[in-house]
Amino acid sequence: MSRSDVTPDPTPDPGADPTPDPGAAGPQVAKPPTAEPAAAKPAHAGPPHAPSSYAALFSARLAAGALRVFLVVAALFWLLPTLGLLLSSFLSSTDLNSGGWWQVLTAPSRLTADNYERLLANDTITGSLLNTFAIAVPATLLVLTLGAFAGYAFAWLEFPGRDWLFLLVVGLLVVPVQVALIPVSELFGAIGLFETTAGVVLFHTAFGLPFAVFLLRNFFAEIPRELLEAARLDGAGELRLFTRVVLPLGGPAIASLGIFQFLWVWNDMLVALVFADSANPPVTVALQQQVRQFGNNIDVLAPGAFLSMVIPLVVFFAFQRQFASGVMAGAIK
Repeated sequence: MSRSDVTPDPTPDPGADPTPDPGAAGPQVAKPPTAEPAAAKPAHAGPPHAPSSYAALFSARLAAGALRVFLVVAALFWLLPTLGLLLSSFLSSTDLNSGGWWQVLTAPSRLTADNYERLLANDTITGSLLNTFAIAVPATLLVLTLGAFAGYAFAWLEFPGRDWLFLLVVGLLVVPVQVALIPVSELFGAIGLFETTAGVVLFHTAFGLPFAVFLLRNFFAEIPRELLEAARLDGAGELRLFTRVVLPLGGPAIASLGIFQFLWVWNDMLVALVFADSANPPVTVALQQQVRQFGNNIDVLAPGAFLSMVIPLVVFFAFQRQFASGVMAGAIK
């Protein structure tokens, strides 16, 4: 092979374009990017989120302080009737007839516990408290148990007419209690449940279930399907899946529902007045009977009303953390 076979011809082609092809193969030298001049910052510029002046900072803190003061004042006005009831329950009937509860602020020596001693010695009031527990606790447990099972079934089980049945449950939410008083009274009278504790419990359970099913079904439906499928692959049946997976995850919602149901049943007077035994009434009816018999005996009504109000407050504060968790979880979901 000769040298002319391997040496390229240095003579350029007269018809060729002298401009080199930018896409041709060969080493490319990258030009350094041209640095743009930085914008000059003013010498007095501060942090990006700082207020423009001390006046704006002062006005913002003043507005926040005014809001706190307003909320505190509103809370005090809201609690004022409760405070008045508490102080009235420690005043004698003579002091209450001579002036209001605010006289304690100037004469605290007038406070006495005699009203509570007479109240606890009253068999009607103490018996009514026990009857209220006998109504509120079973009605709450039944609603939680049946509502949890039904909520799980509507959320994760397939059966004919599931959606239509759930729409029927939602429709029952708008049925007022007053509509069912006469028909249910006739039904309870026919089967022997009128003026019995069991009748009151069944009535409260029936009217508490629609809201319980609606609430728990929506909460259980937000559980990830992958979690339930993984439990089924591990061999868990529906009952084991419900008790070991769904119930622990739905604890906050169940606790919130339990608080609502217990407070509603404990403070109810209409259903108890119609269906409860007049000889053994709950506390709301017993206090109403005291008014009917003795007139304005505030020395009995004030401690009785405050005692009936303290028990729901104790229940609420005992489950306050679960209640807040259930509300926040429902808001996020």
